[in-house]
Amino acid sequence: MSGQGADYSHWIGRHESGEDELGLSPALAAAATLDDTWTTLQQGSPLPPLWHWFYFLPCVPQALLDRDGHPQRGGFMPPIPYPRRMFAGARLRFHRPLLIGRPARREAVIRDIRQKSGRSGPLAFVSVSCGFYQGDVLCIEEEQEIVYREPGPPLAAPERAEWPPLAAGSWSRIVTPDSRLLFRFSALTFNAHRIHYDRPYARDEEGYPGLVVQGPLTAVLLMQLLRGRVAEEVSEFSFRGLGPLCDVAPFRLCGGRSGDTVSVLAEGP
Repeated sequence: MSGQGADYSHWIGRHESGEDELGLSPALAAAATLDDTWTTLQQGSPLPPLWHWFYFLPCVPQALLDRDGHPQRGGFMPPIPYPRRMFAGARLRFHRPLLIGRPARREAVIRDIRQKSGRSGPLAFVSVSCGFYQGDVLCIEEEQEIVYREPGPPLAAPERAEWPPLAAGSWSRIVTPDSRLLFRFSALTFNAHRIHYDRPYARDEEGYPGLVVQGPLTAVLLMQLLRGRVAEEVSEFSFRGLGPLCDVAPFRLCGGRSGDTVSVLAEGP
């Protein structure tokens, strides 16, 4: 299956919008999943940074899911045929918090589609710009990067972690992911991609050593670490996935501050 040479330029500029009441229940479910016992969550409370991912969910009918659990190609996203699809990273600007229990709107547009060759073969990158509004006021800007690729060779199970010592003043947390956490996070985001909950599929079909930790989950955990150490409001946040984390080994979250900038990192084994 090859998408090289195909022209997807007519997909650039494609737009979709959606509305959500930002009900309290998804935020409470997220707090339970993340063991967040300190954030005040009630009607009118500000939604913590990145928790907008638990709203505006893509309610794709069951009949329109591909075998891997992703929505079938050719809706909002272009019909790029490469079978592996991943959320590769995002850049966000937080202008003001979204408030729980208040109607909100999401506007998304495809900004760019790029094709290139990588070590594992051809790749396609789709850039999506999203704006989140309450009362016609822009609250959050988000630039998402979605990557499509051909299957790569199976990944070996990682060796036991030997992380380097942290710099003075840094913070860290060890996370031991398991199927319960990954399943609950997939439910929060209405994500049916089977690599996060179907172990035989993740191992035998896509070549991972175990269930794959969702990229957005890693980002949310990094933000949680940051929020526990920094009193100021977060104005900008960007992240990029460098490789998969799986539930066969713990990983380390770490971070540190330099002036007004905080750097955070998730380290696998």
